[in-house]
Amino acid sequence: MKSMLVAMIGLAVLVIAPGVVRAHDGEVHKVMGTITSIQDKNLMVKEANGKTMMVLLDGKTKITRGKATVAASELKVGDRIVASGPEEKEMITAQTVQIGAAPATKAPTKTPGTKAPSK
Repeated sequence: MKSMLVAMIGLAVLVIAPGVVRAHDGEVHKVMGTITSIQDKNLMVKEANGKTMMVLLDGKTKITRGKATVAASELKVGDRIVASGPEEKEMITAQTVQIGAAPATKAPTKTPGTKAPSK
């Protein structure tokens, strides 16, 4: 009886899980990546897996950097973003866009064999 219950749960997971994982048009999705181009209110974003996704901005899109709301004009090629909104035909109409913090710059390192400048 117990093994039958385990088998039924396993079968349910196999049947239901692919439907949950698969993207459906109109459902809210997230895209994380780097802006590779900007045309008007359309962003091309390259994800870590190499896939490129178009992100459409509209008058309702809320763009933030940290906790501050910023204008779309502050988006630049090379910015890392997280955009979320409904997906249709491999495009996201962004409800929100979060601009990531700029990568930290490394402090200059001392090269072995060099002397610090004297005062």
